[in-house]
Amino acid sequence: MIRFLTAGESHGPALTAIVDGLPAGVPVTGEYIDVQLKRRQGGYGRGGRMKIENDRAVLLSGVRGGYTLGSPVCLRIENRDWSNWQKIMDPGPGAILTERVVTRPRPGHADLSGAIKYGHRDMRNVLERSSARETAARVAAGTLARRLLEELGVRVVGMVTAIGKVASAGIEATPEQLEERVAASELYCPDPLAENKMMEAIDSARESGDSLGGVFEIRVFGLPPGIGGYVQWDQRLDGRLAGALMGIQAIKGVEVGLGFAGAAMPGSRVHDDIYYSPEMGFYRESNGAGGIEGGMTNGGTVVVRAAMKPIPTLYKPKQSVDIATKEPFTASVERSDICAVPAACVVGEAAAAWELARAVLEKFGGDTLEEIKQRWSLYLERVGRF
Repeated sequence: MIRFLTAGESHGPALTAIVDGLPAGVPVTGEYIDVQLKRRQGGYGRGGRMKIENDRAVLLSGVRGGYTLGSPVCLRIENRDWSNWQKIMDPGPGAILTERVVTRPRPGHADLSGAIKYGHRDMRNVLERSSARETAARVAAGTLARRLLEELGVRVVGMVTAIGKVASAGIEATPEQLEERVAASELYCPDPLAENKMMEAIDSARESGDSLGGVFEIRVFGLPPGIGGYVQWDQRLDGRLAGALMGIQAIKGVEVGLGFAGAAMPGSRVHDDIYYSPEMGFYRESNGAGGIEGGMTNGGTVVVRAAMKPIPTLYKPKQSVDIATKEPFTASVERSDICAVPAACVVGEAAAAWELARAVLEKFGGDTLEEIKQRWSLYLERVGRF
């Protein structure tokens, strides 16, 4: 079983992640992880924090000579902004607790509920950890899982499909084509016409002191049928992917395949006909199921989408109440983005890769990458003969 934990505050010294259960022999470097960390920091509409940070993953354990050892992998990502916050965020008793105190909760954030839960009178103790800055550590952990999947021929590609009311057209392309188009886009959107309109919408929101959400889509290529399970509710892959994506800050909805649109269609238009040929085996010509049926992969491309609400920190703040004085005020303003959907897409790729790698290891097991590859290959042969 693979698992991970992250730790660290937004303005603390660093973020850390400990990844346990990765098999030995997976090739990985800090530079490989840094590519995904840089993507998380990118995207049109990001705020000032991304101009300060230049995230780099430092591998502290579990890797030697560029390969995992089977022991826990520890990752560290420095917070460059720590130098500006050290006196306030110092873990020691010398921390200055009377400066940058937050008593005005921001609507849409964890501030008020978190303060009530833990009894904090300074909500900085909440927002420092609930901040989406934490997702940098999650991207690092998920990138290790992505690397494992790549060794098995599985590719995870994410793309932004909507910002506000602007949506892209459906894109049909190979994994390589999608990766190229996404890499060439400031918004990680493979539809150039839609991207221009999305950028205009973000500019308009910035001018009015507002923020925008949107939708991103994850496509996973190369998974054979049978990953996941139907015999218990917690084995169902669609539920596990939905939970992983909903665990990302600001995500409020997840769908697989046709998703919510399928609820308005008759079954004859939703379900995918099954065909067979000696060359292809069993296959489908449509993918309304999003590559998952009965809680398991069906051999098609896995397609999941996540809806991200607008960033709740607004430069034109909403109304709130000071928890110290109980007087009405406009909510406090922290440095923030106008739109972070592209960044959330990268986090979504990492979250999906992690959950898929976990499901793959549950099925195939093995302490080394070589063992897993052997079992994977034997299974593909059996699927081809079915």
